Amino acid sequence: MSGSASAPVPSAGVAWATPAARWILAATVLGSGTAFLDSTVVTVALPAVEEDFGTGLAGQQWIVNGYMITLSALILLSGSLADRFGRVRVFMAGVVLFALASALCSVAPNPELLVAGRAVQGVGGALLTPGSLAILQASFREEDRARAIGAWSGLTGVASAVGPFVGGWLVQVGDWRLIFLINLPLAALVLAIAWFKVPESRDPSAPRSLDYTGALLGVVALGGITYALIQWGSVGVTPAVLVGAAGGGAALLVFLVVQARKRAPMLPLGIFRSVPFSATNAATVMIYAALGTLLFLLVIHLQEVGGYSPVTAGAAPLPLTVLMLLLSARSGDLAARIGPRPQLIAGPLLLAAGLVYLSRMPADPGYLVDVLPGVLLVALGMAVTVAPLTATVLASAPERHAGLASGVNNTFARGAQMIGVAAVPSLAGIGAGPGGQEGTEALAQGFGPAMLILAGLAVAASLCAMALPRGGVSGARETAERGGPPEKAPAAEPRPGQRPPRFCGVSGPPMRSCPGSSAGSGGGTGRNC
Repeated sequence: MSGSASAPVPSAGVAWATPAARWILAATVLGSGTAFLDSTVVTVALPAVEEDFGTGLAGQQWIVNGYMITLSALILLSGSLADRFGRVRVFMAGVVLFALASALCSVAPNPELLVAGRAVQGVGGALLTPGSLAILQASFREEDRARAIGAWSGLTGVASAVGPFVGGWLVQVGDWRLIFLINLPLAALVLAIAWFKVPESRDPSAPRSLDYTGALLGVVALGGITYALIQWGSVGVTPAVLVGAAGGGAALLVFLVVQARKRAPMLPLGIFRSVPFSATNAATVMIYAALGTLLFLLVIHLQEVGGYSPVTAGAAPLPLTVLMLLLSARSGDLAARIGPRPQLIAGPLLLAAGLVYLSRMPADPGYLVDVLPGVLLVALGMAVTVAPLTATVLASAPERHAGLASGVNNTFARGAQMIGVAAVPSLAGIGAGPGGQEGTEALAQGFGPAMLILAGLAVAASLCAMALPRGGVSGARETAERGGPPEKAPAAEPRPGQRPPRFCGVSGPPMRSCPGSSAGSGGGTGRNC
């Protein structure tokens, strides 16, 4: 693949509401929307996959986490790759990888090849979503970038909303393999638009040496830890589990050493000197571990225990997506006026209340009484939380690391979902390990305890927000630049004409800049648009 066939981006950038702008939005929305769609439909199909392959809970965990391992480890490298080799080229490479992996998943004869296909999908996804942002930031005029990113955020959120319906319907009327096949025509359309209509761009000053070592260590660390957690829940403590845990832990330690010593690391550790940045990322880990594990267990529980159809079970969490789309911009506006701290304390507590409500779900749940109230509380908690969480992450990191800060926050969210899906079922007694059992009865008995564990994580996230200064964190960026402690500061105000975008944060917090990329900075510093 040699790159885009279209002309270079105009020096002043593409203007909003022009034909060129529509083509760029079409390619980036369809590309990243395919990844968002896939992340929601796969969970709906897990019971059908288990019925075909007899994977058990461990197999279902691997189908979800095979994707998350590579996605989480490679997000931070994607922007540097785009700057170095061409933003459209890397985006198209991600689309091709995602499509080829989807084809492999659709014909997988056993769970091992299905998980392998999911891991390759994660590589494609790690190039797709940040690559979309890099293209938007490099292509649009400075005054139109916020509007373009807001439109991209909202439209990809719609993809998350329709995903459960599409996935449930395909599983119900056809076969679970169709959920992967639908990615192929979408990918072909994206590639055609990107090739002919999207202008290529790159950063001539991008470093020639990229942190491939850090990315590889990240994959090994996440893979080893995930393997140990899933197998511990499935077979108990075995030599293989201990080797996986030791190998993953050792890779994580080496990763941190490499990042501390490398001249151009994938993850500059100094960014964590900002207390608000560290606190909000800790809260992100708790919140998305709770949310990701909830969505994993809820859809499976409703089908395998409650007897719901795939369509009905897939649509059960829909209020979460809808409320996030409707309320996230208003939540961001409120945080800009009063500061993020009150919402970051109250939002996780609402999430915890919803999880406690769902913990009492009976074996034959009625949706309106047993499911919907809890889902609404979870949805309201997430809508209150996500926009100020993202704004605080960006405001509390040095300006030159704005894109990196967004990528770190997203990486932590994806990794937290992966660890939650791997660990919480075992802690709740769901699995064949010590003190656990498998099957429908085990899922019915363990669902309530699992929800209470997740509620505890949400409460911990609220406690993390206590570390934030009262008011806002706009002054934390300057103190982070100097390496000193954060200071109390007034609430951060959005830039003129820039409102928080509508965004569905179900699969991760919104990314507002491409990590590691100089796209849109005007000076090669990677500043947030």
